[in-house]
Amino acid sequence: MKDVEKLLRGKIPCPETGIEVRKSICTICDPLTQCGLDLYVKDGKIIKVEGSKENPYSNGTLCSKGAATRQYVYHTDRLKTPLKRVGPRGSGNYEAISWDEALNTIAEKFKQIKQDHGPESVAFFSGYSKWFRPFLHRLAHAFGSPNYLTESSTCYQAMGMAQKLVFGLPGGPDIKNAKCLLIWSANPFHSNTGNVLPILKAKEKGLKIICVDPRHTPTAAQADIHLQLKPGTDGALALAMANVIINEELYDFDFVNNYTYGFKEYKEYVQEFTPEKAEEITGVAARKIRDAARLYAGTKPGCIMPSASPVVHHTNGVQNYRAVFSLAGLTGNYDVYGGNLVQPMSFLYITGGFLTRADEFVHPKTWDELPPRVGEDRFPVWRELVDEAQSIHLPFQIQSGKPYPIKALIGFGLNYRMWPDSNFMRESLEKLDFFVNVDLFRTDSCQYADIILPACSSVERSELRCYAQRYVIYTQPVIEPLGESRDDASIITDLAERLGLDDPLFRQGYEACLDWILEPSGLKIEELKKHPGGMPLPQPLKIAEKKYSQKGFATPSGKLEFVSTRLQKYKETFGYEALPAYNHPKHSAAETPELAEEYPFILNTGSRLPMYVHTRTFRLPWTRSLRPQAAADIYPSDAEKLGIKQNDDLKIVTPKGSIRVKANLTKIGQPGVIYMYHGYSEADVNGLLEADYYDPISGFPGFKSFLCKIEKA
Repeated sequence: MKDVEKLLRGKIPCPETGIEVRKSICTICDPLTQCGLDLYVKDGKIIKVEGSKENPYSNGTLCSKGAATRQYVYHTDRLKTPLKRVGPRGSGNYEAISWDEALNTIAEKFKQIKQDHGPESVAFFSGYSKWFRPFLHRLAHAFGSPNYLTESSTCYQAMGMAQKLVFGLPGGPDIKNAKCLLIWSANPFHSNTGNVLPILKAKEKGLKIICVDPRHTPTAAQADIHLQLKPGTDGALALAMANVIINEELYDFDFVNNYTYGFKEYKEYVQEFTPEKAEEITGVAARKIRDAARLYAGTKPGCIMPSASPVVHHTNGVQNYRAVFSLAGLTGNYDVYGGNLVQPMSFLYITGGFLTRADEFVHPKTWDELPPRVGEDRFPVWRELVDEAQSIHLPFQIQSGKPYPIKALIGFGLNYRMWPDSNFMRESLEKLDFFVNVDLFRTDSCQYADIILPACSSVERSELRCYAQRYVIYTQPVIEPLGESRDDASIITDLAERLGLDDPLFRQGYEACLDWILEPSGLKIEELKKHPGGMPLPQPLKIAEKKYSQKGFATPSGKLEFVSTRLQKYKETFGYEALPAYNHPKHSAAETPELAEEYPFILNTGSRLPMYVHTRTFRLPWTRSLRPQAAADIYPSDAEKLGIKQNDDLKIVTPKGSIRVKANLTKIGQPGVIYMYHGYSEADVNGLLEADYYDPISGFPGFKSFLCKIEKA
């Protein structure tokens, strides 16, 4: 008996304890970081969590978020039954209802709005998590609405647009074959931990690393050269590097002469961005700019590792990243081994080494059969390059009713604090005739919903995922869904049936849909079920390099474009520059000196803390304890001038409003810049930004360079 008690205390899996180890994945960080989970289960409950050693991405490791999986799954805030609003919006008054009543109510409302205003007046939004996105996309289009929207309207899509404008097809960094890695505002130690070990191993073998980041990050600490630039000046830095590469004739003459468009104009333009001029703009020493340009151009092959949003969270974001990606064109490092290699997407944004019908699945109707999308009249290049509506424009259209009204919205993990001037989005939710939110928790956004639906976590459902390491997994539920919570895909397929959509694939269910999507790969769900921890891809695709030599580039000119022909055609109507032109942030000392006199600091928000993903783990005791109070990072010399000490209460003030936070004195940033982490509901920094402070090409908010002042509270 005592031996069994010892085994139980040690949580040892064996017949005597009744403890089993079941395999799953963590999708708290989504979509690139599905770490493997070993979940110790007894009597249907998870009692311990470890990392799965066989998972090729995480290799048995877990970050603080994954380690807190039990707190995430069993949190008291979990939604366990559908709810119907019985009081005014925002009152928090709800009553429990059945799934039948909830879904029938949603279907009836949607059908009535479709009849009265057209299907485009119903919008479908995906926040976190992302595993169900192909199904929600298909549901929207099958219903007849073009308005499938996602949080990628503030994350990834603008970076993807910049690559498409230069290359046609995005290329990812081939780190294992690279000799030089140019990390441009990415910090995988905090945001993509599975990439850290490959980088460190490559560094041991001689990989040279250049890191561009306004802060001293763990990634910057590994770099041979750290270019610590002023927020929002990435384009000037990239153009200065191009100046050095061109004028010192370090560029790839053959590639530039044979495969690029607009080099002459580009060469002339970069002449004004000497390293000395760039030093004035960026704060980076001219000597370091020259060293970085020579290292990247002279150490081939070299690849650029971008990040989803830091560079494009500026009012000049797309043009800044165009200037960065043009460096790959100058040096011939595009679509080559060790450079930025083009690979086909397999599933859910991952180049997994196999082909699917994922794109066909999400388009039961063509764009020509659908009405115009939200934001396409304001952001025409977005319409050409992005396969969804622009979410940041959604509140403007709800408020104006133009060019047509948005009457209803169903959100899966919608967080209104994602939007700049978040109260503007909250007020827009209140104006809707009907709003549904699906989530694990009763979030602030749920408080404005007419119907709230309870979703289950990744360990309570099955889902298909793939990895760049040529690995694929189809998970099985580890525990039963808590309460009456359901997986998002079954919510979507059930709603499709009640809406009367003639969709034979939806009627067959989630696994049949996946088999249809996977058909070109030869993979089958039944086979994947035999490998609960995942399996190596049996026959991964062989990826050739320099595919452009046979097929050309997927740009209008058929070449890599230093001068964008897509942007050029909107010069007269929208003022877009065809060159990767550098403009200062809209609100900055250079552009608005009078405003900067009153608000002398640059406010930069959105950097990742390792224990938080947006707002998803703020409610967990373990992760919240690591930084329990909202705090702004201030350079010590700035704090000293203002009489501010560590942990003092202070206010961050912009023309839009103010928030109260603690002072955190640190040299991680630089003088003149205040770094504020987002996600604290009691200090919503996104609310300090005007709703229309965004990049005119992509619509991405300028979260990382706007002006503020700080006051001791």
